[in-house]
Amino acid sequence: MNETVRAYDLDAVAYADASPAVTAALRAEVAGLAARLGGGARVLEIGSGGGRDALLLEELGLAVRRTDITPGFVALLREQGHEADLLDPLVDDVSSPEGPYDAVWANASLLHVARADLPTVLARLAAVTRPGGLLQMSVKEGDGDGWSTHGSVRNPRHFTYWRAGPLGAAASGAGWDDVHVWSSTGRERQEAWLGVSAVRGTVAP
Repeated sequence: MNETVRAYDLDAVAYADASPAVTAALRAEVAGLAARLGGGARVLEIGSGGGRDALLLEELGLAVRRTDITPGFVALLREQGHEADLLDPLVDDVSSPEGPYDAVWANASLLHVARADLPTVLARLAAVTRPGGLLQMSVKEGDGDGWSTHGSVRNPRHFTYWRAGPLGAAASGAGWDDVHVWSSTGRERQEAWLGVSAVRGTVAP
């Protein structure tokens, strides 16, 4: 993970500048989340990157806590005038003094988490989400893991690929109920992705 964080850190501005425009599918996904939560709901965003998704969430009336593991992204968000926290969801305190979150948004960020560590991350996120709260996340679809150089980030980044069954099982075992996993393509590189939506269970993970 350290080498992946460093890769993003070196090209944080270029990555943010190259982020694709909000697609109709993403806008619909965020709108659906906002409709289920209601105005003013508190969302923990894991992997805010250049801040595109947070702005969209806020446009629809949600209150977003921006976080990222990459110092360059956190600095960029702060330069834009936003509060942002440097946070590794595997080891850092993800709780809020204001109490449990209403939802967790992790779009194309947990795909860098090692396979063995993802259940721990999801359980830690469930622990700081209120019962009945929501999880929305996406990862790349595929088998195994590997290093990749593409786009505006020049140095290699490590990706973990998932299939729907194991990914759903990881979420279910980490304290999330009503887990729904779907496959989608159509992003800027026409890659296959898996989306996940789930509801925080009433039993602590």
